[in-house]
Amino acid sequence: MNRFVFFIFYNSHFFSLIKPVNSNRNLIVLEKEKTILGIDPGSNVMGYGVIKVVGTKAQIVTLGVVKTSGFGDHYQKLRHIFERTLYLVDAFQPDEAALEAPFYGKNVQSMLKLGRAQGVAMAAALYRGVPIFEYAPLKIKQAITGSGSASKEQVAYFLKQMFNMEIRPKELDATDGLAAAVCHYLQGRNPAKGKSYNSWEEFIRKNPDRIK
Repeated sequence: MNRFVFFIFYNSHFFSLIKPVNSNRNLIVLEKEKTILGIDPGSNVMGYGVIKVVGTKAQIVTLGVVKTSGFGDHYQKLRHIFERTLYLVDAFQPDEAALEAPFYGKNVQSMLKLGRAQGVAMAAALYRGVPIFEYAPLKIKQAITGSGSASKEQVAYFLKQMFNMEIRPKELDATDGLAAAVCHYLQGRNPAKGKSYNSWEEFIRKNPDRIK
């Protein structure tokens, strides 16, 4: 009588069955799945994308934008970003979140607003216990296109080819969020990852200069 051996890799959200992989034994493996939320922070528009990874394959769950241009007060914008990020976490139950780190330019006020937008998005994910991984814009572009100087349009084009989907120009902010998730997925097979945080306290401890 042939014996069946079960190996179960458990995930709180998903698990799936794949075919036997051993010719000498009837081996059934439950393949682990992971959901990744990618966020491209912005004080006026925040792009996001959610992907589900099954084994070594990834598929898009959703992508979109959170617009705050209708809020006149900057602090109301931050509240909206926090609430919408909480909604995304609750709706899609990501195992991990990947965020694009702020690009430091010459306009101090713009950088301050961008940093705050990123901070509240991170705080929302950490509040729900979702580990955060932070990647520089150059790192994300390089992971997707092979070039750290790629444009938004080029990033969108490569994602279109990767997932065989149609992307409209108005969705470029959304594809930047998707790119962060895909970058994290690709880096998962590479030991050189971005910065990671498991709690707000850990973020503060590692980045005292970013808390004013």
